[in-house]
Amino acid sequence: MSALPAFLTEEYPFAQNDINLHSAARMNFVDEGEGPPVVMLHGNPTWSFFYRNLIKKLTPSRRCIVPDHIGCGLSEKPETYTYRLKQHIDNVVELLDSLELESFDLVLHDWGGAIGMGVARRMPERVRCIVAMNTAAFRAQWIPLRINACKIPWFGHWFIRKFNGFAGAATKMAVKKPLSAEIAEGFVYPYGNWDDRIATWAFVKDIPMTPFHTTWDDLVAVERDLGLFKDNPVLLLWGMKDFCFSPKFLKRWIEFFPRAKVQVYPDAGHYVLEDAGSDALNQIAEFLDNHAWN
Repeated sequence: MSALPAFLTEEYPFAQNDINLHSAARMNFVDEGEGPPVVMLHGNPTWSFFYRNLIKKLTPSRRCIVPDHIGCGLSEKPETYTYRLKQHIDNVVELLDSLELESFDLVLHDWGGAIGMGVARRMPERVRCIVAMNTAAFRAQWIPLRINACKIPWFGHWFIRKFNGFAGAATKMAVKKPLSAEIAEGFVYPYGNWDDRIATWAFVKDIPMTPFHTTWDDLVAVERDLGLFKDNPVLLLWGMKDFCFSPKFLKRWIEFFPRAKVQVYPDAGHYVLEDAGSDALNQIAEFLDNHAWN
């Protein structure tokens, strides 16, 4: 693994670990701190960099485990791979089993919601607290036109892989407070060329909108088993100006988890940890502390 550039290590100063998965791909992950484990799962088109400030916030008292999904971040990016929801779930399950985690908290964002709750249903007895931020783990038809356009095979593939039209655009469209040049560069660092953008296209392609989609049944299974966690402590932390995961998604989460704690940020976008900053970090830390492990 090549050394990260200086600008990135200053903002993201974590040792990198990896595991060679049964799917014949190398997964990179952060494993920092000591104490009760917190597993953080990113979405598309981010990577573990999205959680950098939360890792720093929690590591004095918690063990933070933050993988890069295959095709993302510093993980391997094979051109030929099963970039599907089920495979991403399998990969995280394999990682957690290899680390021999008996129990853990979950922090989820974007595609991390479906992946994370897919992991949870495979090992419900291990899951404690759940923090969900601008994400979904259920079927929905509320997909914005700009993302739906990226699902068009010839156009989306070309636009995303040739021009970095997903990760690059997100550094502006996913926030309401402009990112600094260095932070924006950190978000797109792993996606520097056509080969590196395979998963940012594959994730979009894998959004199941009809029962005929390969991933539809897997998402239905995740949605069906959300009820397994109705008694778990849940925090729903939401940027209300998200162009993709709108307040409709938050309302749906509340239908599944009516006793959840809800924290909304009226002026925050999809990258809620960027827009809401220290307040969001404090909310998550306080929530986890209030449900401290025995």
